[in-house]
Amino acid sequence: MTRRTACERLDEALAHIDDPKGEGARACLTVYRAAAQAAADASDKRGKLGISLGPLDGAIVTIKDLFDVAGEVTRAGSKLLAEHGTPAAQDAPVVRRLRQAGAVIVAKTNMTEFAFSGIGANPHFGTPGNPADRTRAPGGSTAGGAVAVADSMCEMTVGSDTGGSCRTPAAFCGIVGYKPSRQRIPTDGAFPLSFTLDSIGPMARTVTDCEKADAVMAGEDYVAREPAPLSALRIGVVQGMPLDKLDEPVARGFEAALRRLSAAGARFIDCEFSEIGAMVEVNTRYGGIAPAEAYAIHRERLEAHGDMIDPNVRKRVERARTLGAADYIDMIRRRNALVRAMDARLADFDVVAMPTSPVVAPVLAELEQPEEWGRRNATTLRNTSMWNFFDACSISLPLPHQGDLPVGLMLSARNGHDARLFRIAAAVERALG
Repeated sequence: MTRRTACERLDEALAHIDDPKGEGARACLTVYRAAAQAAADASDKRGKLGISLGPLDGAIVTIKDLFDVAGEVTRAGSKLLAEHGTPAAQDAPVVRRLRQAGAVIVAKTNMTEFAFSGIGANPHFGTPGNPADRTRAPGGSTAGGAVAVADSMCEMTVGSDTGGSCRTPAAFCGIVGYKPSRQRIPTDGAFPLSFTLDSIGPMARTVTDCEKADAVMAGEDYVAREPAPLSALRIGVVQGMPLDKLDEPVARGFEAALRRLSAAGARFIDCEFSEIGAMVEVNTRYGGIAPAEAYAIHRERLEAHGDMIDPNVRKRVERARTLGAADYIDMIRRRNALVRAMDARLADFDVVAMPTSPVVAPVLAELEQPEEWGRRNATTLRNTSMWNFFDACSISLPLPHQGDLPVGLMLSARNGHDARLFRIAAAVERALG
């Protein structure tokens, strides 16, 4: 069968974006029609000459609204920045690398304001509905990107992940989401949430597509690798808090996945990490790294234009208003010690497994009260955020859900073991079908 051209696939993506019955207007805040058409034409012309710029040449890609694009204001999902921001002088390095690799960037996608929520709601530009149930949250903060992939507005999307912002929407929308080892991909030109925890990652329908995008953004050559043999793996199943109070579809999907992988030869080892409890104590005592660093980033905006910021986001940022420098330093030092301790524990396993989120996508109408929004947001991010804290790499894979809402299986590994994690994820993806 002849592979469709980049122009044909771009036309299809734009048709989904423009569909008045779809979520394009809420998922894609800026559509680059002319530039995308030129990039697709160029890719097709290279293809006719047998020339390729790499694994993303001609791929239809969207990028999160927090990446700098030369000449544009970087909104980061914020009405305040849209109205008062300064146009970017140049493309973010990640955007530049995508263009150099021949990617066809079709749109900038919607997000939680300042990337500070796992729900994915945005009161300024509208919230794109979850593809499985439009009344439910898409997951955040890379909300528009996940919906764009799941609804065929693009083939892959690039987001950020500070506490689960790629993996959570991937789990809620039934696609793959990747959080790399933080240092691999430059965060320059991406509007920050937390200097310590921010990472840049892709979402797509397959592990292979995520791996290709990850390699391009990391400035590495993509090398196709065989999936790891499941029978040789040591997979730790993390007990305790990650398995507490799971929604029924999550528990059912996770247990079914373990049974299926076990039948395919995988070996599971139950494990408990005291470091998780220590992490909870650190975050409870000091309020968390992300709020502290977000307050440092936004304090002047809060003073001058706080009424223009999503109240749910503003409340999270303001939690750190009274945190002192000594407490912040102590929090960072304790976190660094726990990162080293967890890295030593993860050395006993090839990967560790848990549900990506303990809950399915919540109904948006149920989150109108700030207290309920805060509680559900914290629960949504409970499992993903620990791997940002512990500075690991992590991937969410969609599980077969047979009528249930989508749920995700999360596999995490030591920092720097990204290539190995992709091989394992590909094997698990194959076994789960």
